[in-house]
Amino acid sequence: MSVDEGQIEAARAVVASVAKHTPVITSLTLSEDIGGTVVLKAENLQRTGSFKIRGAMNKVATLGAHAGRGVTTGSAGNHAQALAFAAEHFGVPCRIFVPVGAPITKIEASRRHGAIVTETGADLKAAVAAAQEHATANGMAFCSPFDDPAVVAGQGTLGLELLDDLDDLSTVIVPLGGGGLISGVAIAVKSARPDVRVIGVQAAVCAPYAGGAVAEGPVLTLADGIAVKYPGHVTAPLVERWVDAIVTVDEDSIADAMVLLMERAKLYAEGAGAVGVAALLSGVVAPDEVGTTCVVISGGNVDLGVVPSLIRRHENQAGRRLSVVARIDDRPGGLAKLLTVFADGGADLIEVEHIREGLDLHVRETGIHATFEVRGSEQAQRLLASARDAGYDVIESGI
Repeated sequence: MSVDEGQIEAARAVVASVAKHTPVITSLTLSEDIGGTVVLKAENLQRTGSFKIRGAMNKVATLGAHAGRGVTTGSAGNHAQALAFAAEHFGVPCRIFVPVGAPITKIEASRRHGAIVTETGADLKAAVAAAQEHATANGMAFCSPFDDPAVVAGQGTLGLELLDDLDDLSTVIVPLGGGGLISGVAIAVKSARPDVRVIGVQAAVCAPYAGGAVAEGPVLTLADGIAVKYPGHVTAPLVERWVDAIVTVDEDSIADAMVLLMERAKLYAEGAGAVGVAALLSGVVAPDEVGTTCVVISGGNVDLGVVPSLIRRHENQAGRRLSVVARIDDRPGGLAKLLTVFADGGADLIEVEHIREGLDLHVRETGIHATFEVRGSEQAQRLLASARDAGYDVIESGI
């Protein structure tokens, strides 16, 4: 089954009735640090928080009476929200199956749109199988997250917007999971401008389109939204035909990209949505010297539980946090004296805990692990030196 520019153009009116024409935002940070002209297609600002609303709307619209007793799907989260929204819009029942442990924010958002959500199986493959079985048994229409021509055509409307907004578009960098988004974008863009490069980005831990090893069981990655283990029957031939190159990025690069987007671009992007920026930051993709390089930020449904660890990691790397382990007298005032050394040096205490296991302590000693907010690595080194000059056995812990 193929998809062409005519199907994408036909999907445009359906999608535009609900989906936003999301903005293209110039990234001075990336342009100055990496070179070239880099812009961000902010699909994280889309209805339901990701590009998935485009494909879901087109799919449900094309079903018409064939929706039967409703629609169902298996999804890691974003397609679930989008299908629930589309089903609510068209007034049809919706049943969603998600892997056990799927982000709670995405599950709750699907339920707010009236969908019944069931957690089942260890991964997306198991959730999809459960949805297909339920569709057959209950007369519902199964709606694939990506492996469907109507879904691909709907996602391709993003490519039409890029053609409208960027006269000098030279490269599009797109997250690659199941392949629905990149297939649609590539067909839309390259049918009109064959010279534009389309590059897909996968998480290294799960990169079937890039020839990566595919492990059984759940895959742990910040980019859970693109953790698809097998190419689609519909999308694989489209990716092979239309996509110019596929690269992979590691977890550290994804984390760096998420924080950069929050701190410098003021954009909240989930891991799957940030992989294009990760590709630029890590150097696996270089922006064009001539023309505009566009990075698709495909979604912004971040699991809030992940954010504090991202921030801590970034602050440690930037020298804004100092964590130390020290031995102190296990007498009243012992901890206060050590903390006073750091306070006098301009550090702000974040947290402190006693450690009584794992250290070679004397009878009248205790260990402490303390974390401070500092203003850079130079101040951190001065603080450590001051503590040692005051007679404390203190080391930087790195955690």
